[in-house]
Amino acid sequence: MKQYAFEREHAAMWARYEALLDGFSGKTPDRAQRYELPELYRRVCQHYAIAQQRQYSLRLVNALHRRVLAGHQRLYKHKAGRLGPMVAFVRAGFPRRVRRHWRAFWLAALLFYGPALAFGLACYLDGGLIYQLMGARSVAELEYMYSPANDRLGRAAARESDTDFMMFGYYIFNNISIGFRTYAMGILAGLGTLYILIYNGLAIGGVAGHLSQLGFTGTFWPFVAGHSAFELTAICICGAAGLCLARPLIAPGQRRRLDAMKVAARASVQMAMGAALLLLIAAFIEAFWSSSRLVPVALKYTVAAFFWVALAAYLGLAGRGYDSGHGQRTADTDSGPADAD
Repeated sequence: MKQYAFEREHAAMWARYEALLDGFSGKTPDRAQRYELPELYRRVCQHYAIAQQRQYSLRLVNALHRRVLAGHQRLYKHKAGRLGPMVAFVRAGFPRRVRRHWRAFWLAALLFYGPALAFGLACYLDGGLIYQLMGARSVAELEYMYSPANDRLGRAAARESDTDFMMFGYYIFNNISIGFRTYAMGILAGLGTLYILIYNGLAIGGVAGHLSQLGFTGTFWPFVAGHSAFELTAICICGAAGLCLARPLIAPGQRRRLDAMKVAARASVQMAMGAALLLLIAAFIEAFWSSSRLVPVALKYTVAAFFWVALAAYLGLAGRGYDSGHGQRTADTDSGPADAD
């Protein structure tokens, strides 16, 4: 396209973009400034790249460059100060991303909860079966951690002197590392993610069944109830992210495999980031709430039920109809402002 035709085609859009920039105060942006301006900014960036590639006149290239700089200063410096992108991600982007990949999520949940329930029941019926998965030393340590005689519930003997804050740090490291491995192993065509989901399901279910068979239901279940909603759901989301990462390796579709991988990585890493936030919440609850013997068991179960319902409502409903700036409701499968690929 000739430069004259290029300028004539986009002149109205550039004028609209500059008008929005001139009226952008950064304190109380209106609807157009919040939603239309970021989209116009992306288009101006594209026009700037095109003008350079086609070697249009220096006048036009410099003018587009000034527009790009002005947009960056208005949008990103302002948003960084207000944590706008993070708030939008938590409010709508993350739950919409999970719903967009609901098939991968439910497949991951099946791979995790299926073995957990089956092996948990088997270990409850056969007290020696847990030793087929874990060594005797590990089993003895778990029995000690949840024994009614243990004053520091949920802690191994080596960590009895640790403070709640120290345990908080330990739980963060442990939870995040499991979640990251579950996600990152998707790069092995999904086989690594499948293995970790199934193994963790077997381990968690087996421990639950074994300890219940020993009669530790009054200590084990109240301990895990509080943080289980966030921790177990986050593991499934990390599994779903790993499966999404693996898909283009197997079926890239119309794209080149490398291009398909880049798209999948952008989408899946958002799911993994949201899961990391859930794991952080789980670590906080586990360190300061789950281990407390001062909280009545009935209250722990009540709060746990509330967490499960609240988390299900958040992932199922948050971000629905998130306004794209055109006054229309957006479907979960659309790319809204906080959910773009």
